[in-house]
Amino acid sequence: MKTMMKKLLAVFAVLALTIPLGFSAALAETAAPVYAASDLFTSRDLEQEADLTNAVAYTVTDGQDIHITAAGVYVLTGSARDVEVYVEAGEDDKVQIVLDGVAVTNTAFPVIYAKTADKVFVTTVADSSLSVTGKFTSDGSTNTDGVIFSKCDLVLSGTASLTVSSADNGIVAKDDLKITGGAYAVTASAKAIEANDSIRIAGGELYLIAGTDGLHAENDEDDTLGYVYIGGGSLLIQAGDDGIHATSVVQVDGGTLTIKAAEGIEGTYIQINGGTVNIQASDDGINAARKSGAYTPTVEINDGDITVAMGAGDTDGIDSNGNIIVNGGTVSVTGNSTFDCDGTAQYNGGTIIVNGQQVSAIPNQMMDGGWGARNGGFGGGYNGGGRGGWGR
Repeated sequence: MKTMMKKLLAVFAVLALTIPLGFSAALAETAAPVYAASDLFTSRDLEQEADLTNAVAYTVTDGQDIHITAAGVYVLTGSARDVEVYVEAGEDDKVQIVLDGVAVTNTAFPVIYAKTADKVFVTTVADSSLSVTGKFTSDGSTNTDGVIFSKCDLVLSGTASLTVSSADNGIVAKDDLKITGGAYAVTASAKAIEANDSIRIAGGELYLIAGTDGLHAENDEDDTLGYVYIGGGSLLIQAGDDGIHATSVVQVDGGTLTIKAAEGIEGTYIQINGGTVNIQASDDGINAARKSGAYTPTVEINDGDITVAMGAGDTDGIDSNGNIIVNGGTVSVTGNSTFDCDGTAQYNGGTIIVNGQQVSAIPNQMMDGGWGARNGGFGGGYNGGGRGGWGR
C-alpha cells in the first residue's frame, strides 16, 4: 500500500503548491452555505471504529459467496478470487462490513453488492484491496458496474487503507455516498466514485485516478440532487474528464483538493467557503454550467485558497454560464482566459490574482474582451479580437 501511495503522490508532485490559508471576515455577513455539515452526517457516520462485540466473522474463500441478510457487523478477512458479498437485509437494517486485511479479486461482478438495506457501512481496520478485472455482468436490469456497488446509502469509514481497482467504475452508490475517514486509492477506467443523490466527504484521504470523472454525482429524476459536498479530508484526483462533477451543487467548506483533469470542478452552483483548492486543467478550471433547473449557474467564492492553472488554447480558468461572485478568500488564476461570465461578475472582497498580478475587479472575458481589454495586453478574448502578448 505504501508503494502505491508513493506512486500516486508522484503523479501529483507537479501540482503541490503551498499557499497560506486566508480567511475573510466578510464570510458570515455575505453568504450562507447551501448545505450545513450537521445536516449531512449522523454521529454513526462519523465513527471510525466498529463495535465488534457481536460481530460475525468470515474468511473469504475462492468461489464462495457471502450472503448477509440481517442488520449487524460482519468482519471479512483472508485472500480469495471470485467472491461476491451480497447484502439483502431489511429496509430498516443497518449493515456494517469491516475489512480486516481482506483481498478479493473478481472477474466480472462487484466484490460488495448491497441490494437492500437502510444503510451499509464499509469500515477498514487493516489495509485491504478489492478489484474487478473484466467486463461487469449485469444483475437483471441493474447495471452493476462498480467494485463496491450499493443500491442504498453507503458510508465509507475506518482507520486503514482500501485499494480499489476496476475495469469500469470504482465505488458506486445509487443513493447517498458518504466518506468520513480512512484512505482510498481508487483506479478506474471510468468513474472513480459515483453516486445518484450525493457524495458527501467529511474526512479521509482519497487518491483517485479515473478514465472519466473522479467524483460524479448525478440524478436524472430530481435535479435538486446529484450534489457533492466536501467539508474536510485530502483529495488528489487525476481524471480524463472532470475532477469533480455534479448535476446541482458542488460545495467545498474545507479540506485540501488537488486536481489534474480536463475540467477541474463542474456543477450548476459551485460554492467555495474554505479549504485549499489547486486545479490544473486543459479545458475549464471551475465551470458553472446549466445542468440543473433548480439553480442559476453560479461560481461563488466566500473563503479559502483557490489556485487555477490553465493549459494553452481556448480554456477558461473560472467559467460561469450565469454569475461569478467573489466575497472573500484568495483566488489566483493563470491562463489566456482567466474569467468568463455570461451573467453578472461581482467582486465584493478577498484577493484576486490574475497571471501573477493582483487586480481590483474580475476581468470578465465574455463581457468586455478580457484582461487584455483592461490592461492592454493579455489577449483580446472572445469579443475583443485575437489574443496578443503580455502588456507593454
